Amino acid sequence: MALTPYLLIKVSWVAGALLGLIPLGGTMGLPQWVLLNTVTIGMALIGIALALALVRPWGMRLPAAPLLFCGWLGTGFLVSMLPYAALTTLVSQSRSGTAHHDQGASAPAWEAALIQISFVGMGLGLAVALPAYLRRRWPQTLSGRIGDGADAKPDRSPRASGRLFAAGAVLSACWLYWAAGGTAGLAEPSERNADWRLLVAVFAMWALVGSSAAWATVHRRPARLPRWLPTVTLWLGSGSMFAWSAWKLPITAYTAVAGRAADSVMPENLAVAAAIHVTALITGAAMLRALVRTYASPAASG
Repeated sequence: MALTPYLLIKVSWVAGALLGLIPLGGTMGLPQWVLLNTVTIGMALIGIALALALVRPWGMRLPAAPLLFCGWLGTGFLVSMLPYAALTTLVSQSRSGTAHHDQGASAPAWEAALIQISFVGMGLGLAVALPAYLRRRWPQTLSGRIGDGADAKPDRSPRASGRLFAAGAVLSACWLYWAAGGTAGLAEPSERNADWRLLVAVFAMWALVGSSAAWATVHRRPARLPRWLPTVTLWLGSGSMFAWSAWKLPITAYTAVAGRAADSVMPENLAVAAAIHVTALITGAAMLRALVRTYASPAASG
């Protein structure tokens, strides 16, 4: 399993910290280190269980809601970051010191490489396994044209879908502004680097693509567009906004309470960051709701 190296490394970090064998650095204490890495161990175990459920026959018998929710979060975390991983491999020497803010002390190069391989491998696996699972269990979600069954009234009002698009466009504009070098809303502009700018640019892309797909899915236009395209982009865009903001919001809140460390790598003003993450959480959840309600309606089956 692709996540096994990541899981074993995280377990060794927790055990090593508890035994006093790993230096934690100056950014967090032992309780915070153990808690954060224990959470990521739990996430890795859920990811491994999800991967097995998507490819094994018994996965077809599992309740749909928890499996799809875990799949949505997993693809939001990992599949949406595949463009970032590919681009950073091409344009930067290493991102091991900037991409994982939960490490505290610097990780050896081989650990950083295994973590990268685990994330990319799991992302690629989900990109293949989840659509295959959906085709087996709910074939109508990825087949046909978006206008099939368009004689039925759309489930959500144009005003609601317009608000989703507007929220995604605003989030995208904020992230693109920072990626282009803007400094408004940043408390530590000097902490920006190429990796951070590329990351917020990827967030911007998924926010705009996801909100556009939400509008197209709700309105079923353009009618001849293959259904799989807006479905996949809406799934990934909403999942990226929700999953990453759900991860970053508690870190932002912790930083606000504990204070910025001298070697902080968070350029954003904490209040601005919190507002953006809350907005992204709400927007991502609303987009998923629009997708589910659209395919739960009689018109979705054509």
